[in-house]
Amino acid sequence: MKKRKFGNSKMKISQLGLGCMGMSEFYDTQDESESIKVIHYAIENGINFFDTADMYGVGENEKLVGKALIGKRGQVYIATKFGVLRGEDGSFLGNSGKPEYVKKACDNSLKRLKVDYIDLYYQHRVDPNTPIEETIGALSELVKKGKIRYIGLSEASEEIIKKASKVHPITAVQTEYSLWSHDLEAVFPICRELNIALVPYSPLGRGFLSGKYKSLKDFEKGDFRSSNPRFNKENFKKNLEIIKKVEEIAISKSVTPAQIALAWVLSKGTDIFPLTGTKKIKYLKENMESVDVKLKKDEIEKLDTLYNLVSGSRY
Repeated sequence: MKKRKFGNSKMKISQLGLGCMGMSEFYDTQDESESIKVIHYAIENGINFFDTADMYGVGENEKLVGKALIGKRGQVYIATKFGVLRGEDGSFLGNSGKPEYVKKACDNSLKRLKVDYIDLYYQHRVDPNTPIEETIGALSELVKKGKIRYIGLSEASEEIIKKASKVHPITAVQTEYSLWSHDLEAVFPICRELNIALVPYSPLGRGFLSGKYKSLKDFEKGDFRSSNPRFNKENFKKNLEIIKKVEEIAISKSVTPAQIALAWVLSKGTDIFPLTGTKKIKYLKENMESVDVKLKKDEIEKLDTLYNLVSGSRY
């Protein structure tokens, strides 16, 4: 898999990264040994960018990633996040970007990941009660101390990105982006102006765009998607029309809907590094093959219009 310069950093990142969130929480059941096999398969086949966060599984996902990458640190880049507060029982307690919290969170992530430094450290969600300049200032100190190499933002607006960049260079911005979530496009201009890498998460629309879910009965009990607006009974039925149109193009090219969805994201620029989130090698292999799917201009334009058919908000 091709490696590309990652924004304003010195890192060369694979075209696709592996998002590890679902390996510990939110999506169906979890299997640690299987997840580790997926991570190892990814490395063996050219993926060198792994994404986690301290809130996934209340720290358990970082532990999983750390365990999987023992002996492989020199082959990979690790991205993790701070800022979403959770109780030991998994309850959500708000966001924090306070300098003292940033430093403590970083130390905790380093311990769970069992590494000496984090390649890319994101603020997971902006704290409305802490000036972004203070948060980035704390992160800048962590860079100077060698605890992190680069700074990222997740779900940040153009205004926040501009303010943050005046304190320290921002290397990446992560936001949900797919055929049915165009939010990231709002910051394309500022990110490209400042040479900031774009990292889409959920490029398959939380799995919906794979075409594997045709009924609400396909989701296991406890799957958080069942409470997501786009997956409620009324919206789900309407959104199936999107899948039908993706499948038409997929059939014409003898590929899968998931590969079409990923190819569309990749078509938006060489500065885009989608995170594929899967717990099974067969789906990871399928996703990786999407880098070889070439879409024609008229196909891209047709796929662009599907956003107009989306029913329901993201959250």
